[in-house]
Amino acid sequence: MTRDFTDEPVGREVIEECLGLAARSPSAGKTQGWHVVGLLGAETSLYWDAALPVSARPTFAFPGLLRAGFVGVVTVSPGAYLERYSEPDKARTGLGAGEDAWPAPYWTIDGAMATMTFLHALHDAGLGALFFAVANGDRVREALGIPVDVGIIGAVAAGHPSPQPGRKGASASRRGRTGAETVRWGGWG
Repeated sequence: MTRDFTDEPVGREVIEECLGLAARSPSAGKTQGWHVVGLLGAETSLYWDAALPVSARPTFAFPGLLRAGFVGVVTVSPGAYLERYSEPDKARTGLGAGEDAWPAPYWTIDGAMATMTFLHALHDAGLGALFFAVANGDRVREALGIPVDVGIIGAVAAGHPSPQPGRKGASASRRGRTGAETVRWGGWG
């Protein structure tokens, strides 16, 4: 994850191409009930001004993050899934009845899969990227005109990585598990 960017602009076409790959991610009923509210260049200030007040910036641990040429807020629409699963080919599942009918919130799962694909695509396009939580969500929602019935699952910053990256995240030194440590062969026990 990149937390320090240069001021070099990011092209809209690169972002759209990477999102095109993300749109090929798995999606329940091919609903694709996620969107990215994208901001390029100077527009990124709409996000930062809502999420990180100017008064908090002098002590912000990752000032190079604010130079990212792209910021996108990843959103999901539970209503899109209820509507899709009310259609004739899916109605028998009962999942169109309401959010509580779902054993897992597939709108969030689909949005997360698309976001991961987007992050990989950005990397393959030669950009650095970071997925992070949205601070001051109500202010961000208002600033970007995100409807109240649409969920915000996080944000992606992308741009050209700084040649001298700044401070790493607090978890960077934590050891990750191996593949063998993540699988439970033959059952949970």
